[in-house]
Amino acid sequence: MAALTVAQAEECILAHAGDFGTECLPLGQAAGRLLRQEVRAERDQPPYDRVMMDGIACRAKAAFPLTCTGLQGAGQAPQSLPEGNTCIEIMTGAVLPHGADCVVPVERLRREGDQISLQPDTPQEVGQFIHPRGADCRQGVVLLRPGQYLGGPALAVLAANGVSQVQVGRLPSVGIISTGDELVAVDAPVEAWQIRRSNDIGVQGLLAGWGVHEVQRSWVRDAIAPLTAHLQAQLAAHDVLILSGGVSMGVFDHVPQALEQAGVKKVFHRVLQRPGGPVWFGIGPQGQRVFGLPGNPVSAMVCAARYVSVLLRAGQLGEAIRTVGGPSAPGLSELRLSAPVERLQNRTRFLPVQIRGAGEGVPCPVPTSGDFMTLAQTDGIVELPPGAEGNLQLSAGSPVRFYGW
Repeated sequence: MAALTVAQAEECILAHAGDFGTECLPLGQAAGRLLRQEVRAERDQPPYDRVMMDGIACRAKAAFPLTCTGLQGAGQAPQSLPEGNTCIEIMTGAVLPHGADCVVPVERLRREGDQISLQPDTPQEVGQFIHPRGADCRQGVVLLRPGQYLGGPALAVLAANGVSQVQVGRLPSVGIISTGDELVAVDAPVEAWQIRRSNDIGVQGLLAGWGVHEVQRSWVRDAIAPLTAHLQAQLAAHDVLILSGGVSMGVFDHVPQALEQAGVKKVFHRVLQRPGGPVWFGIGPQGQRVFGLPGNPVSAMVCAARYVSVLLRAGQLGEAIRTVGGPSAPGLSELRLSAPVERLQNRTRFLPVQIRGAGEGVPCPVPTSGDFMTLAQTDGIVELPPGAEGNLQLSAGSPVRFYGW
């Protein structure tokens, strides 16, 4: 199978993303999740004619001075405005008293005892500083649809409409498997020819940023038999597997063969991109989604940010919601380059960047895909589409797709 373009790889992932299912959470635990239900207005919003300023409620045609007959605060049942040249002292957020049709702010008034006078040139208009009932929405209208990211505003809408238990997309259980005889644990003694495992903890950090916390990290040697056995055990325990290393063409790159022996069906292997070209994706015997990421640290982080994030969101939405579409999770999806950069001929280039100002990406190229020590100073990657011979440079100010760490 020929190497895919980045767009084709994403299409394959979406086509096989499946559905992680739905779970019901208390409202206070739903932040950052994707909604799996339709939410309608519980009642008119605002549910009453709401006073917008501290001051007095009166009749617009009343002749000043007015006699103040009472005080009404927010959260109190509406009083009735007596006939004649009368008013009721009122607070912001209170329900408009019966019989009143105008609010005059306190800073436009003069008061002596219960007598209220008006400062010169102060308007008195019907509806003044009154937020009418139902002006925002009417009872029963759809406020949130499946697929909505539950950030602060959406959570406030749920609370205001009495939704205390929320149906959201279930987050998957993820197994992260590091492969390689050269790897040792972070707290183990390390020889000159060995390196500490870092890809697994880095990918786990990305997952945590996306809300996924049910994660198990493990390590296995570069040998077919133990690798296959370990894969079978991990497939039985998780919805998603993310392997790091062993997917290229070296003598010890056993991951594709071991995955096949473990019953994982390959969807694609190799994408026309740099770094991360050898990336692998397949489907397990019970529908588990499996990624084989290159072992070079920059490549592993790039492929996780670009592809694993896509699968996690799609699986939380489910196919029915994905086909309809819905609001995306927050964050920048596009940046403008702060400086010209070189594209690659006939393949996509992923370039680390720092975000500066209002949506500007400062290129931070790394010398090799193994040189990841400066990645912590970046905010994510931008996707540079393939160039053609003689037209490889993207100028400063060019819009590019952004994927955050």
